[in-house]
Amino acid sequence: MTLDLNLWASVACGQRVLISNKLGEKLVGLLHEACSKELVILCHGFRATKDDSILVDLAAALASVGVNAFRFDFAGNGESEGLFQYGNYRKEADDLRSVVSYFSEQKYDIIALVGHSKGGNAVLLYASMYHDVTVIVNISGRFALEQGMEGRLGKNFLQRIKKDGYIDVRNKKGKFEYRVTEESLRDRLSTDTLLSSRSISKDCRF
Repeated sequence: MTLDLNLWASVACGQRVLISNKLGEKLVGLLHEACSKELVILCHGFRATKDDSILVDLAAALASVGVNAFRFDFAGNGESEGLFQYGNYRKEADDLRSVVSYFSEQKYDIIALVGHSKGGNAVLLYASMYHDVTVIVNISGRFALEQGMEGRLGKNFLQRIKKDGYIDVRNKKGKFEYRVTEESLRDRLSTDTLLSSRSISKDCRF
């Protein structure tokens, strides 16, 4: 299917929407409107935002074929309020709950939740906790969360974080990027995606 470039541009911007999460933090998102009440909610990945190219393209593509799309920043990311945290998996599922509740109250028919990378874990956790969305899509979300940390945190990260209580992650030039606390590391290590997957309703496709 070939999409008209003018139509693509017209749906690529979106309408700004502010939603409060259960902590009162403002979540900032963009609603791409189409001529229907069907809605797909899009979730970004680790240290990304609603403006990640994959979400922008997905939102524009959905709106161009008549499906509303909403992309937003989790708390502590992008334009949303709150502090960035390394783990935060359950809190991001709670943020997603606030978004789903908001649009349900606005009488939208939420037909799918789509998450990219860490956002894929958020939609999976959401579906295991709540059973009100029938389709979730996990795009490249990590399944084994205990893997892949040494590349970001360095060798012996468990010993170092137990000693100091945190690890500051820096880029190759030595510039500070973010802090990983022992609490946020525990949050990641205690998040069981296999157990969560088994808790998803049989009526939900994922």
